[in-house]
Amino acid sequence: MLDFQTTLRDAGLPPLEAAELTWLQINVGKLCNQACHHCHVDAGPRRTEQMTGETADELIRLMEATPRLDLVDLTGGAPEMNPNFRRLVRAARGRGARVIDRCNLTVLFEPGQEDLIDFLVQERVEVVASMPCYSEANVDKQRGGGVFNKSIGGIRKLNESGYGRGTGLKLDLVYNPGGPFLPPPAKKLEGDYKKRLFDDFGLHFDELITITNMPIKRFRHDLQRSGRLADYNQLLLDSFNPATVEGLMCRSLISISWDGQLYDCDFNQMLEMPLQDGRRLGDLKSFSDLAGRPIVTAPHCFGCTAGAGSSCGGSID
Repeated sequence: MLDFQTTLRDAGLPPLEAAELTWLQINVGKLCNQACHHCHVDAGPRRTEQMTGETADELIRLMEATPRLDLVDLTGGAPEMNPNFRRLVRAARGRGARVIDRCNLTVLFEPGQEDLIDFLVQERVEVVASMPCYSEANVDKQRGGGVFNKSIGGIRKLNESGYGRGTGLKLDLVYNPGGPFLPPPAKKLEGDYKKRLFDDFGLHFDELITITNMPIKRFRHDLQRSGRLADYNQLLLDSFNPATVEGLMCRSLISISWDGQLYDCDFNQMLEMPLQDGRRLGDLKSFSDLAGRPIVTAPHCFGCTAGAGSSCGGSID
């Protein structure tokens, strides 16, 4: 049985604790216009879990009460499909925080989202968009038929509005492996992406973020069906890199679910592993209250410390 805390101790490292909290990652719900095979959220068009206005109000109250807030990271599902998405963006920008929209690109073509890019431009929102490959076959295999061409169209629309073109409107793409292996070095792969997307489609973006697939939810089920779960877990364990621990996202981040429950990271949220003391939004006076807390760990934590490391912001080491 993989034990992350034992591995930390054997490496001469202390138990994992949170430092100062500067990064909110808010999952506004599981509704999505896609149902990707690698999705650790199990999001899809039939999911009904959605953040209410009351929970959004509580979030905004705590944002305003927190002295330092560097980054607000909005995710889902497709976060833009939640009716509170734009209100949360405005509140975070009003606090001077950077805001990330974790966009699947195809949502840009959904009914009711015709003015979405204009809104993102107006609020100077950073777009982090899933693009697991520059190959149509690989993308459609992971994300569904026709998704690649729609994604290309989405990047084109963002480029036409200034995203990824050196205007200060940041567009990053996200790569995750198409199988049970670790991502290659981010910078080398970024060069390949930039060349292929420009040569083939005339497209631009800023940075490529590489994220290791966590052996949870849909990806775990795929590994179990193919008999590769044990091998993948062993790969993560064998690839443990102690140099990544200091930079783990859970040390500066809090993950907030659509119903107001708090988690140490997005992956813990999907496994329903709340904070050790069970606090929720309503129990806080400020997000600063969460500094110094012990972090709940499990075997999937080896995914964040394997190789060059992995976080929602990309590789670590």
